[in-house]
Amino acid sequence: MRVFQILVGLMLTTVTVYTGLTIAGHGWNFLPVIFSDLFQLNWTGQFYLDFICYLMLSGLWVAWRHQFSLQGILLGLSAACGGLLFLAPYLMIVSLQEKSFKNILVGRQ
Repeated sequence: MRVFQILVGLMLTTVTVYTGLTIAGHGWNFLPVIFSDLFQLNWTGQFYLDFICYLMLSGLWVAWRHQFSLQGILLGLSAACGGLLFLAPYLMIVSLQEKSFKNILVGRQ
């Protein structure tokens, strides 16, 4: 479990720093860039489409893990919008609460 937590921490640190540098250099206005590439049907657009699908699955998984309760739906929306900047802290907290990967994946239900 410790190796998993270290990996998640490294990912979070890397993405946070990269995001901060990107915002500093290009600002917050990322949607026009994403949609422009999506409509050009290029490899960058393909990556964005793949990532959007991943975000939707991530949000559905988090909501499902919390049995689609109000809290689960709100957490799921946060996962779908926040990407790794949400999912990494979420997984770190869950990995500190749970002792097995099974419980991390499916919850205690």
